[in-house]
Amino acid sequence: MHVKSVESHYARALLTSRKVMQRKCIDLENEIRGLLKVFGVKLPMRLSRGAFDVAVRDTIESDAGLSRALLPMLHARQMLFETFMELDRRVRKAAHADEVCTRFMGIPGVGEITALSFKAAVDDPARFKSSRTVGAHFGLTPRRFQSGEKDNPGRISHAGDSDVRAALYAAANAMLMRSIAWSSLKAWGMRLMKTKGRRRAIVAVARKLAVVLHRMWADGSEFRHGSEAAA
Repeated sequence: MHVKSVESHYARALLTSRKVMQRKCIDLENEIRGLLKVFGVKLPMRLSRGAFDVAVRDTIESDAGLSRALLPMLHARQMLFETFMELDRRVRKAAHADEVCTRFMGIPGVGEITALSFKAAVDDPARFKSSRTVGAHFGLTPRRFQSGEKDNPGRISHAGDSDVRAALYAAANAMLMRSIAWSSLKAWGMRLMKTKGRRRAIVAVARKLAVVLHRMWADGSEFRHGSEAAA
């Protein structure tokens, strides 16, 4: 059993506080959307959180009944949103102030949340003798169903820290679907996507990312993109 350092617990507390505020904002937004739908008002699905307050106020300002019911919820949501933005700034500042996280963010798709989440969860790279075991530690390896002559791989085990697993999945998705920077890892993931499908390819790249992040931390090395021509 690894006893994590105080610094790791501080980082995890900051990340958890940010996530809680984000969830509460989303919950209130969904409640407001649901109440407006009863009156035939459907807000755009792709509405940035900064523009949510303005869009709702413009919708309900001419209806005294809706204003009386929803304005207090809007005030509460705005306070939560401002708190979330402050915590988000603190998380990003902490990531950029950390030398290890800064190297992690040199990987296309890996941002401040993924870098800080991974560093806080691992805490000490020496606790893993092999980088290959890091993916299994965070539940990114398939289960095995073995009995007699049967040996069937199942879905991923979902073991370990779910927040880190989600952050690695998001980073892998960003690398494959949004990032324009090519690397050997992205080329491997794109080839895998053609044969195994999008979701399996993202999980496989997320598992590889966990291995690469740990090796970069243990060796003090930088991310190597590989040959673009080969990719």
